[in-house]
Amino acid sequence: MIEKMKFLSITGPKEDIDRVIDTYLSKYEIHLENALSELKTVKDLRPYIETNPYKDAYQRAMELAELLPPGIQPGNRKKIPIQRADKIVSEIGDQVKELTAKEEALISEQNSFRQSLERILPFTGLNYELSSILQFKYIKFRFGRISHEYYNKFVSYVYDTIDTVLYKCREDDEYVWLVYFVPESISNQIDAIYASMRFERYFLPDVYEGTPLDAIHFLEDKISALQSDIDGIRKQMSELLESRQEELLTARDKLEVFSTNFNVRKLAACTKQKVNTFYILCGWMSNRDAAAFQKEISNDEKTFCILEDDHNNILSKPPTKLHNPRLFKPFEMFIQMYGLPAYNEIDPTILIGITYSFLFGFMFGDVGQGICLLIGGLLLYRLKKINLAAIISCCGIFSTIFGFLFGSVFGFENIIQAVWLRPLEHMTNLPFIGRLNTVFIVAVSIGMGIILLTMVLNIINSIRFHDPERTLFDTNGVAGLVFYASLVLTIVLYMTNNPIPAAILLVIMFGLPLIVMFFKEPLTNLVEKKAQIMPKEKGMFVVQGFFELFEVLLSYFSNTLSFVRVGAFAVSHAAMMEVVLMLSGVEAGNPNWLVVILGNLFVCGMEGLIVGIQVLRLEYYELFSRFYRGTGRAFKPYGKKI
Repeated sequence: MIEKMKFLSITGPKEDIDRVIDTYLSKYEIHLENALSELKTVKDLRPYIETNPYKDAYQRAMELAELLPPGIQPGNRKKIPIQRADKIVSEIGDQVKELTAKEEALISEQNSFRQSLERILPFTGLNYELSSILQFKYIKFRFGRISHEYYNKFVSYVYDTIDTVLYKCREDDEYVWLVYFVPESISNQIDAIYASMRFERYFLPDVYEGTPLDAIHFLEDKISALQSDIDGIRKQMSELLESRQEELLTARDKLEVFSTNFNVRKLAACTKQKVNTFYILCGWMSNRDAAAFQKEISNDEKTFCILEDDHNNILSKPPTKLHNPRLFKPFEMFIQMYGLPAYNEIDPTILIGITYSFLFGFMFGDVGQGICLLIGGLLLYRLKKINLAAIISCCGIFSTIFGFLFGSVFGFENIIQAVWLRPLEHMTNLPFIGRLNTVFIVAVSIGMGIILLTMVLNIINSIRFHDPERTLFDTNGVAGLVFYASLVLTIVLYMTNNPIPAAILLVIMFGLPLIVMFFKEPLTNLVEKKAQIMPKEKGMFVVQGFFELFEVLLSYFSNTLSFVRVGAFAVSHAAMMEVVLMLSGVEAGNPNWLVVILGNLFVCGMEGLIVGIQVLRLEYYELFSRFYRGTGRAFKPYGKKI
């Protein structure tokens, strides 16, 4: 069901808007509209433009709250003034900023030591003091690395022919790290030779004493000490946030409310009367909330509210707020997937809840598996609040009911008697057709009933939308309903060996609706009193009308037969369980219970998924496409959180 809405215009002194929002609107669900767009007839109306003073503080509070440990449960926090909330965030923010700056400085210093460590580490094999090497005056030195390929070539063909001393420090699968020494006078020539051998030079810091190994120990000690300082600062920050987390969260919530309240100004408008400036807010409330709101502000001398009952005088269309019984609320998920109903449209939630569960149960009738779906879905919904789980649980109820009707318990058909019939066995003789599985006949009959129901719903919806074409002349309107109902009646009379209406009556029952559907365009023009009744291109109109009528007849036939799948899945489910029991050796009298259990799980999972999808397809294409538009917009309330 769709809640009835009322349009409200709320006004008062401009400086009083925050009090009204915080005192009243935050307690009720109101879908705000842009006042400038809604009140175009009001003179001297201008936008309410102000900068949000709480935005930055709220953003800072959100950033600080993200630093808190996870899993903090929201509670009933005490109320504090907005000035106090701003001060709390500022104090904590300054303290965190100071600690963060210290942490970043230590991390930067630590990273510098890490880089030095990475450069010195490959040269641990050099057992000589770095400071002595770095202070050579007449001998040049170069630290670096070279690939194995070029190192072997250099040692084999070049090393003995030039004046250089090479010391290998370390090697791995790809490179050799080394240091070479050359006289200063010929350093340029020797460097060029090494460069031709793809030598990559490393520059070592000149602030360390001792061997490279001593420098590495020194760097590791420095990194460890800095890490201790960083951990200390992080612990200090954690203790600070933990000690003031309740204050921080309280301040954040307060700033969130005020920041959100202030943003309402974007939808408000201002108007000046003499020396006073007033704000105006417009929006939709449910009838219940509107009555309570009016009663609450009745003694407020600064706040005024005007209710507009005639929706034709309002530019915006009312939003859709669904209000269904708790049992059917999970099925609103399917409605939202397709599109919300318009405000004056029929809400199909209860219809889809009943038909979806019923058709699923018909196609998946088994007592044992139905109970599993019922209990499993119910438990999952209780734990996770997943709407699909609640839908599965409802389907499990009907699966259990049809399981009793079909006499099937986990595929076993010898445990209980079938209250109605066995899908695989029961056949019915029909005139002209012969013997046919009964569930197919029942499935098509159910489909015919559903199609007739959707036609009636389409007529109701079309009347509400003031659409004469879809009401009277459409394939799902009055003309289509008369034609299809006559067809159903004739088939039922023929199949039950009852007399069929006279030929002249059949011509009227079938012919007149088809003629009306053929001429629906000019008939609509006639009803709407348009100047031009018939289209200009008469020949094209006849050809187009003929093919459209042929398509209509074909769609009636195909849409009706589409419900055969309901019976087909009922038969296939019984057949699949028969195969499972056969594979488990039930016929031999010594069943393998593991195969029975796994088979039931497989059928329950795979076929349950397929049946669920097929039923949803029937709902969308055979039901919704006939009467449902789904052009509504969601009711998005400001203030009260749903």
